[in-house]
Amino acid sequence: MKRLASLDALRGCTVAAMLLVNDPGDWSHVYWPLAHAAWNGCTPTDLVFPFFLFVVGVSVALAILPRLEQGASPSALTRAAMWRALRILALGVAINLLAAWWLPQAHLRFPGVLQRIALCFAGVALFAVYTKPRTQWCAIAALLLGYWGLLLLGGSLEPWTNIASRFDSALFGRFVYLIDPATGRGHDPEGLLSTLPSLASTLLGLRAGCWLRREKLRTLLLAGAACLLLGALWSWWLPFNKNLWTPSFVLWTSGWTTLALLAFHMLIDRRGWPAWGRRFGINAIAAYAGSELMQIALPALGWPEPLYQHLLAGWMTPRFGPYVPSLAFAVVFVALWWLIVWAMDRRGIYLKL
Repeated sequence: MKRLASLDALRGCTVAAMLLVNDPGDWSHVYWPLAHAAWNGCTPTDLVFPFFLFVVGVSVALAILPRLEQGASPSALTRAAMWRALRILALGVAINLLAAWWLPQAHLRFPGVLQRIALCFAGVALFAVYTKPRTQWCAIAALLLGYWGLLLLGGSLEPWTNIASRFDSALFGRFVYLIDPATGRGHDPEGLLSTLPSLASTLLGLRAGCWLRREKLRTLLLAGAACLLLGALWSWWLPFNKNLWTPSFVLWTSGWTTLALLAFHMLIDRRGWPAWGRRFGINAIAAYAGSELMQIALPALGWPEPLYQHLLAGWMTPRFGPYVPSLAFAVVFVALWWLIVWAMDRRGIYLKL
């Protein structure tokens, strides 16, 4: 199957959204749709990372499965996928090491966004190469129901005391995203235990990608609606929670991503609409990792606050209030990286890990 511009565009729009929500000028003044839910709930920002993991699964369906059907060696495909996953994981750890070394206020963290992407990519690649659809569906059900059981057995869904936080604290010690100064307990939104339901999100993307390959668009529509309905119903007993990546959150976010995938395919591949976001999509890891490095370098040099105050906040805040310049800074950051990936695309530079 030829490369779909719609998938590159969807991936690219997701990466651009990542940069937008990760880089406000002032974290104290962020419009609510651009902030994560404090704990339970699901804001538009909470959809961003699940969108990306779902698209990873779709990409595996469109990139690995055709090669398998054409006679490629399963062992060769597995080695290539595992090696790529290892490189992505190593990059994530390296970025965390750099932040801990260069930023005085930072501490070393082992989990992270790239690390979770690597683990989910490795897992879904193995499922794609070695299992049939029925096994994949059974795995999705087992991951969601099994993780639900673990959360219930843990006895609490509250911050710091839930089983995912306790597991990651026991495994990683203080090398996690957050440490409660009062108790010393840790929590990481990209921890290892909550990567299990994240794998379910990626496997749902794999199944959606298989439907997309076969042009089963009605199935995509019905599956998206079914995921939204099941997720909403499940949330009555188990609330949406990105930090814990609850099963209801998996279904809710996968439903929206399925419908977005269908909409992008219909508008771009079939009706010829411009593939906005494509340049971010074809250099997704480069854009995300590069922006992370910039987030480390600029504060280390002491530049963000002077830049923000002199270029935006100093004259915008008296006129529009503090939220507008904070958003403007994030938009400028995204625009800067769009120029970078645009220049890379013009020169045929594509960083593939």
